[in-house]
Amino acid sequence: MKYDGILVVADKDYGFVLEHGVNILMVIVLLLIGFWIIKKILGRVRKVMLSSKLDDTLISFLSSLFSISLKALLLITAISYLGVPMTSFVALLGAAGLAIGMALSGTLQNFAGGVILLILKPFKIGDFIEAQGYMGVVNNIQIFNTIIITIDNKRVIIPNGGLSTGAMVNYSSEKTRRVDLVFGIGYTDDIDKAKEAITNVINRHKAALSTPEPFIGVIELADSSVNLVTRVWVNEPDYWDMFFYMQEYVKKEFDKQGISIPFPQHDVHMIKE
Repeated sequence: MKYDGILVVADKDYGFVLEHGVNILMVIVLLLIGFWIIKKILGRVRKVMLSSKLDDTLISFLSSLFSISLKALLLITAISYLGVPMTSFVALLGAAGLAIGMALSGTLQNFAGGVILLILKPFKIGDFIEAQGYMGVVNNIQIFNTIIITIDNKRVIIPNGGLSTGAMVNYSSEKTRRVDLVFGIGYTDDIDKAKEAITNVINRHKAALSTPEPFIGVIELADSSVNLVTRVWVNEPDYWDMFFYMQEYVKKEFDKQGISIPFPQHDVHMIKE
């Protein structure tokens, strides 16, 4: 009797091991084949992204995201194949994901903004931009933040969420820029002489473009001066050089020509009673 009992138990154990052993073997095969397929898919996706000339940072991040997502899906499929109920697990995972998403809403917004910036590329590394109250050269574009270096060499980290949704000026996007300046002369000074003096200063700088040609005109009859607007086109890298050059040498040329640059003043009249 004992022998028969032992034999029956052994048969049951053998049947259990045989049944689940086959399932475990199938899961192992499934995982091996699945990981191989995922590797091929990721390689293909990476080639497509490289051919699309996406940013290297975005390619690396998306590749990692696809890899984790596909492998997680494969593992869930493998576990469910073993007969483990996944309904409660998936519900718990969804609730945890919702809680994490609400806690990291700002971070996720910055992430989404970073993806948009890296795909649409409104600016690139090295561009001179103005955004979120800061002006400087783009030093690095990351998934969550963009780093710019200001004119006075300060490192500013701007969250991508606001950067992708707010107004931004990219001063480097066009090949040429216009230098706009206003010079005031006295009411007794000759306007034509002042225009000629400004034109001479412009012509002496090799960065000034002839097309579009420079423009000089009266923009305002102010309280103390006649204001002349000056517009000069230059290549983008020459903007600041031309800006500071005009400020200095127009003043020097006015001094040579005897043209005054008025400043606000008050006349006080004394009346004796």
